[in-house]
Amino acid sequence: MAVVNNARGAQELVKHEGSLAAYVWRFEPNASQLSPPQTASVSAASVAMSKDLKRRGWSFVGPTTVYAFMQAMGLINDHAES
Repeated sequence: MAVVNNARGAQELVKHEGSLAAYVWRFEPNASQLSPPQTASVSAASVAMSKDLKRRGWSFVGPTTVYAFMQAMGLINDHAES
């Protein structure tokens, strides 16, 4: 099961990185690397994090899923301005 596997992976990340937050924030993109608001579903940062998580054995962590996670966590703020 992916949930159990990824939970174990999260525990390993904490052991190696100190915290899950420390790991995640390493992938914060520069503002210049982002596409215009609401025009992208992936970024170079989400691709990089996805590849790293997959290398660590995680599953169901493709670039689009990771991009949505990065938006939810505040690493990427690409909301359209009104």
